[in-house]
Amino acid sequence: MDIFPKKFIKRRKINLSENLQILFLRRMSRLLASGYPLLEALQVLKWDKHLAPPAASISRALKNGNSIDASFLQANFHHTIVGYLSFVKSNGDLEGSIKKCLFMFENRIKYRNKFLQTVRYPLTLLFIFIVLLYVIQLFVLPSFADLFQTTAHAPASLVFSILIIDLLFNAGLTVILSLLIGFLGWRIMKNKLSIETQIKIIQSLPVYRKMVKLQTSFHFSTHFSTLLKTGMPYKDILDHMSEQRQLPVLSHYSVLIKQELIKGIAIASLLSRFSLLEKQLTGIFQNTQNSEALAKDLSIYAELLTEEIERKTMKTIAYIQPVFFAILAGFIMFIYITLMWPMFQLLQTI
Repeated sequence: MDIFPKKFIKRRKINLSENLQILFLRRMSRLLASGYPLLEALQVLKWDKHLAPPAASISRALKNGNSIDASFLQANFHHTIVGYLSFVKSNGDLEGSIKKCLFMFENRIKYRNKFLQTVRYPLTLLFIFIVLLYVIQLFVLPSFADLFQTTAHAPASLVFSILIIDLLFNAGLTVILSLLIGFLGWRIMKNKLSIETQIKIIQSLPVYRKMVKLQTSFHFSTHFSTLLKTGMPYKDILDHMSEQRQLPVLSHYSVLIKQELIKGIAIASLLSRFSLLEKQLTGIFQNTQNSEALAKDLSIYAELLTEEIERKTMKTIAYIQPVFFAILAGFIMFIYITLMWPMFQLLQTI
């Protein structure tokens, strides 16, 4: 079943930068907290010429009878924002959902920008290092070989140097091209792959797998807790989670859990089967039988996962530059020694 009407598949494209989306959500949250109804808040947002186009698009879609998530999708908001808002029609908490998706989207942008700032300098050095290897391979090493051929036999160290530099150059070039092709291929083919194939690919990438696992567990805990507070039974909660399309892994797992629940299998035992869900979720469902207490425990666990995601992200970013610089320094020292050693041997023969 499609969550959005077909008439919104070809939606009007609005140039909406990430900073503008954050500004829109921040002001929307402030207006809703001040007591403005949704449509009136959108009218106020139109006072800003930069926010007027998305506000008008969302207002028009809502008046046509579309849901809040479909309206934001038409206005070209990011899929993570649309994913959060897809649960509003179930829990009715628009203000809370706006605040949560604003918090998560701001963190997403902050961590991404921090990552890009961290890898910018290492990538520049890597490019210079690859160019340096190419120059050495193309000009320096042939000159060394010609020199030794006119004086004596080329020493084993020079042959070894040529072999290693060729290996480093080819390996570096292969790594860069593989990463570029892999990244572009994933962006292009992701939506064309089945969700099972996507999960297998994610499982094969250690660091990325851990981050996706934390994020999926966070989304499961947050949305299950929010819907549980409305008094919904498990089956209806899983129905709503499986119908949204912005979080495909969560949707897939919800479908599988729902199918097994019909067979009478406890949800706690089902959660332990999924590789992209944290094992603590199984313990929470096993130890908590009361719906109110379960909603509270899941909400607290979601907050802990937020802190864990931030800690692991910053830790990973902090390790990037030192590790890269140590490896690059080792390669530079090795190349320097392997180039100078044949010269030292040549001087000894003079």
